[in-house]
Amino acid sequence: MPGRLGRMLLTVLFVAFVLFLYGPTLTIIVLSFQGENGGLTFPMNGVSVHWFGRLFEQQAVGDFGASISRSLLLAAMVTATTVVVSLAAGMAFRRRFPGSAWLFYLTIASLILPSLLVGLGIGLAFNRAEIDTNWWSSAFGAQLTWTLPFGLLIMLAVFNRFDRAWEEAARDLGASPWKSFWHVVLPIVAPSVIGIALFGFTLSFDEFARTLLTAGVDNTLPLEILGMTTTVTTPVLYALGTASTALSFAVIGVALLALWRAKARREAR
Repeated sequence: MPGRLGRMLLTVLFVAFVLFLYGPTLTIIVLSFQGENGGLTFPMNGVSVHWFGRLFEQQAVGDFGASISRSLLLAAMVTATTVVVSLAAGMAFRRRFPGSAWLFYLTIASLILPSLLVGLGIGLAFNRAEIDTNWWSSAFGAQLTWTLPFGLLIMLAVFNRFDRAWEEAARDLGASPWKSFWHVVLPIVAPSVIGIALFGFTLSFDEFARTLLTAGVDNTLPLEILGMTTTVTTPVLYALGTASTALSFAVIGVALLALWRAKARREAR
């Protein structure tokens, strides 16, 4: 009986935690379907998808369409760079080379430094060089200081468990280093590479602190949302939250589908 009571209490605690964690998100999703004359709070004034249609229109105090496009493009740039550099660094760190320890610690150091200080430093560096800060240059570099260390740590963990006998077998059969990498190494580490891509996209898409002082005059989506929350706004902000949540689930679904297809292809061979 005491054991059963303990499990029930733990279950109640877990449910309460989940509701506390995801309750605000569910509220935003519900309120995003307000009627055309609806407000920011309950009770709802009708049900419609009116505010989703307003997402890419020019708002009274902001422009979601342009900021979403900038954030998606920036996230794609950061994701591609993070995947390529992390994979290359993981391959390189399989052997020690002069300065490898210093390079590793220098890369990881950006995780320890406060994000605002990193953004401030990059912004000041561009200012001293008399180069305008932009979302595609200075903000791009600032976000890489956040995503690359995570990608490197993941690849180091993956290659630490990698059995090099498979790679050596391919070389013994006459495969060139490039073919050995493409046909043996990459398929084995592909799930981790996809994970790094998801990690990089997520970290970039909602990054605020390192982008605040480096994005220049054109806002990314988090900066645009901050600007809109400081003024009277409309349920279009909730529609944006619902759309971005759906996008996150869609990206995760595509990644899982890609992993499933890759696994099915390997088993078929």
